Amino acid sequence: MLSYGLVVLGVNDIPRAERFWRAALGYDRHPGPFAGFSTVLVPPGGTGTSNAIALQPSQTVPDPHPRMHLDLHAPTRPDQEAEAERLVRLGATRVDWDGYPDDPDFIVLADPDGNLFCVVDLSH
Repeated sequence: MLSYGLVVLGVNDIPRAERFWRAALGYDRHPGPFAGFSTVLVPPGGTGTSNAIALQPSQTVPDPHPRMHLDLHAPTRPDQEAEAERLVRLGATRVDWDGYPDDPDFIVLADPDGNLFCVVDLSH
């Protein structure tokens, strides 16, 4: 029986991506290689891979409309805005997303390598 493993992000600069995602999520580095990846980030204090993110070298340009992406959750709209601003200070950029609905519950950001992700207001 299969089980869910982890999310793999292609990045151009692994040390920069590790700094960003560790600061963004408060994650720790997995103590050693895992599943063929040298850099795996895990929730605080954990060594398991539930919700883990592996960083993989990539020289390709991120898809401007990816079919898969990360959703980061914020409990309220003020929290969503505060977290989006915090992530921008860490190196993310706001994306002028052409697919926003009239009353969006999400903000689209790009990590320092251009990978798109959303900050979602769960109270919406």
